[in-house]
Amino acid sequence: MVSAMSLDDLYQEILLDHARHPRRRGEIGEGEALADLENPVCGDHVRVRLRIEEGRVKDLLFDGKGCAISTASSSLLAEYAEGRTVAELRESIARFTAALRGEGSLDEFVDSDLRALEGVKEFPMRIKCATLAWHALAQALDHAENKPAGTETNS
Repeated sequence: MVSAMSLDDLYQEILLDHARHPRRRGEIGEGEALADLENPVCGDHVRVRLRIEEGRVKDLLFDGKGCAISTASSSLLAEYAEGRTVAELRESIARFTAALRGEGSLDEFVDSDLRALEGVKEFPMRIKCATLAWHALAQALDHAENKPAGTETNS
């Protein structure tokens, strides 16, 4: 008899799948990244490029190198961000990073697999791995919003 998969097992499978087969990962050329962040403690590195049209993210790519948690989080974020408004993303960044610091839950992200990262908050040394791409997205949004009028929002 096959037992039902536990929620923890499901979340583990989601993270492993995103780590092994990251979505929205692509090569970003020099000068194209709107954010380029590195975690000096572990060496994780992520670069983000995005395109915003009419206040919504129409295209987001990431690249870099990192551990399974960093890669999975980047992949999950890239899927989540597509089509959302800048305001929605800024609020989501704040809620996500607060939840991983233990100041809330990821349960409100019901329309995505981001809840799979909930267990990371039990490992304080891994929180920076899971939030690196989120901080890079915040930086990329700042960069894109501060470009002079009439210029592209993808570099």
